[in-house]
Amino acid sequence: MPLGIWLKAGTSATALVLAMAGAATAATAPASAPSTAQAAAVTLRYDDSRAAGWEAAIAAGVASWNASVSNVRLVEAAPGTAAEIVIVATTGWPQATLGPVRPGRQVRVELGSQAVSQGYNKTRIAAHELGHSLGLPDTKPGPCSQLMSGSSAGTACTNATPNSTERSRVQSAYASGAAALAPAHRTLIDAP
Repeated sequence: MPLGIWLKAGTSATALVLAMAGAATAATAPASAPSTAQAAAVTLRYDDSRAAGWEAAIAAGVASWNASVSNVRLVEAAPGTAAEIVIVATTGWPQATLGPVRPGRQVRVELGSQAVSQGYNKTRIAAHELGHSLGLPDTKPGPCSQLMSGSSAGTACTNATPNSTERSRVQSAYASGAAALAPAHRTLIDAP
């Protein structure tokens, strides 16, 4: 066989292999879509530097939310940097500004020791108040399985994990990569 025919055959075979490789890459593209969605998550920073005694509960509450939703991620703000969620310890009842908070905006969470002195679980309190910052109102009265039922679930309730409805609402609020427009912020006080 003449050399020219071998070269044409070799070139055609190479083109076919490259075309097949391109098709295989294109066919696997949807599988990488979740990582793209993961990258599009809204990052909200929190500052707990004024919440002495609540550090472990805040970390557990943040971990609960981060494990439950993918459209928003809570991260601790570096010292001296701005944070969207400012968390402070108080002597009263826990309360928080109702979000959903957007990057560059700010809400406040007050973790009140009065609830702890009456027997409520610190981690549940922290996760519940963070839920307000993410746009969830109270669902009182409600069962322990609803994180946003707050104090109405009683002091024996230690659930700090949002249920499927709560997760879905937060996912929806941050679905477009930014928090949906919300009414003017209001403060929710979680006294029984």
